[in-house]
Amino acid sequence: MKKPYDVLVVGELNVDIILHDIDTFPEVGKEILAQRMTLTLGSSSAIFASNIASLGASVAFLGKIGSDKFGDVVLRELQKKKVDVSMILSDDQLSTGATVVLVVQEDRANITYPGAMNDLRIGDISKDDLSKARHLHFSSCFLQPGIKDDLGKLFKMAKELGLTTSFDMQWDPLENWDIDVKEVLPWVDIFLPNEKELLLLTAKSKINEAIDSIKEFIRILVIKRGNKGSILFYKNKLKELPPFLNKNVVDTVGAGDSFNAGFIFKYINRCSIEKCQEFGNLTGAVSTTAAGGVKAFEDYEYLKKMVKNKFGVNL
Repeated sequence: MKKPYDVLVVGELNVDIILHDIDTFPEVGKEILAQRMTLTLGSSSAIFASNIASLGASVAFLGKIGSDKFGDVVLRELQKKKVDVSMILSDDQLSTGATVVLVVQEDRANITYPGAMNDLRIGDISKDDLSKARHLHFSSCFLQPGIKDDLGKLFKMAKELGLTTSFDMQWDPLENWDIDVKEVLPWVDIFLPNEKELLLLTAKSKINEAIDSIKEFIRILVIKRGNKGSILFYKNKLKELPPFLNKNVVDTVGAGDSFNAGFIFKYINRCSIEKCQEFGNLTGAVSTTAAGGVKAFEDYEYLKKMVKNKFGVNL
């Protein structure tokens, strides 16, 4: 039976306020200037949803926002990309979260106000919601304390309903890295950390050691490495793939989420895992060509032209 959605994204929702063209990061007691500002759709989950929808997947989102102006921005921007927002919960007692992003060359520093992100809970997600999709993606567990400790239950429920699953844990602001990998990862088909996050999660100093410590719990591990490309661990084999390099990086906001979108788009279309990795590298690089995580994915025709011109790739 055909399901209404290719992908259901469960996760956090906020806006990004991005300050560009800063010479250095600020010091306490001092003031610096940014030369440009961008207000855009933020949050790892929403950037992923928006960009995989731009690639051609049918996508629904389940999350929580406040009944406010930033919440309106989130809904409007997702709907522009034809993401179904009917499962998004709006609460007039909560505020929609926001992240201030300071961009210095290819590095950045973030300050996040979680707002409604804190309040999404396992009870907000029903079997009926999950059964409408072929694939479940969840991101940014450390920004969502209301559901973090129930991730194993969420992924187990999805797998029992026949969905494939993917998980990007993202950065832990408290730096505790307290995920129960034995409870969560066996229910995850594709685990998508970046290199630093994986090393901190496993308390290891080398990638091989980190992989060894969790390999009994994982099916497909994809390690994002920014301008060093990515590493795939699948069927006990490692494959390192070089990046598509953009020589004129605007910013790296959402590049990892865009990698996820490219990888999962190919995965749900039954491409080889190696093709998924290659396309993830490409879409991650695409993200760096415009401000914020979604601006480079305006629509598929624009994407085709830009990828051909920038990277010499025909989609």
